[in-house]
Amino acid sequence: MAIPLEITFHNMAASQSLSADIRKRVAKLEKFYGRLISCRVSIEARSKQHRKGNVYEVHVEMHAPRGHLVVSREPHHPKERHARPDVRASVRDAFNAAEEQLREFGDIQHGEVKQHGEAKPREVVVQEADGLSGHPVDSPSKQPTMVREPSQCAASR
Repeated sequence: MAIPLEITFHNMAASQSLSADIRKRVAKLEKFYGRLISCRVSIEARSKQHRKGNVYEVHVEMHAPRGHLVVSREPHHPKERHARPDVRASVRDAFNAAEEQLREFGDIQHGEVKQHGEAKPREVVVQEADGLSGHPVDSPSKQPTMVREPSQCAASR
């Protein structure tokens, strides 16, 4: 990276072991997409709850040559808030999401994402049963009963 990694702790004491874990995870992100310019990680303890555990928000901002990716992992529902009160689990979830987002970004940049082509022209074939024999007869004046691809129409004639 051109700009060194920034790790910020809010409402909690800085941890050397957690910083080392974050550095290791950012190095893994660089393996997936080697053209990262900068990365900023912010960890915030939302509240200090003695009984149910603390709730942590983890934000990962990544700058690439043609994009700015942001991953924000914070629990939205009450069950999620206290399911994993560990800061390491919150960091792991945030970096898993960042890895997925970076892979998708890299695929788009390398042109590996399939683009939608133009719509194929369709031909409307109208068939009406002949009153005497019951065989189908082409008639443009009736409502369409079947839509076929042009290649199928040429093969059936």
